[in-house]
Amino acid sequence: MKVRLRPMRWWDIEPVMELELRLFPEDAWSRGMYWSELAEAHPGGTRHYTVATTEDGTIVGYAGLMAVGTEGDVQTIAVDQRHQGGGLGTVLLTDLIEESARRGCAELLLEVRVDNLRAQQLYERHGFQPVGVRRGYYQPANVDALVMRLDHPPYDPKDHHHG
Repeated sequence: MKVRLRPMRWWDIEPVMELELRLFPEDAWSRGMYWSELAEAHPGGTRHYTVATTEDGTIVGYAGLMAVGTEGDVQTIAVDQRHQGGGLGTVLLTDLIEESARRGCAELLLEVRVDNLRAQQLYERHGFQPVGVRRGYYQPANVDALVMRLDHPPYDPKDHHHG
């Protein structure tokens, strides 16, 4: 199935919220959180948000990055259940990793639920290492977060080519 990535826009918030509530019933973001994140997703802003769409335009995944100075943070990454296991998580995560490198981040951090082994395995395959635990990070479920980090080699634009 062909999926393409494009920047998330304000009119994507409703379909994204449908997925958000289905995928993260215990700790879903609010519409307001997406609005404020997207307000910073402009050239020169600190956010980068992407949606993955099928050929008919249906949103089947999304991901967001915060980049401040040399530190990047994976804000969210989500894949529709019906498309999990097909490599879409990898596509979205790769987009965030490449964008954080372009923005000059020396490291990329993320939080993942300690009980979400599938996501942890995805991050490990991309070189993320566990660096700590945040107790009770996910509320109201009171689930701990594993903090993982990817160290970027210094970004050199001439090394970067699409091949």
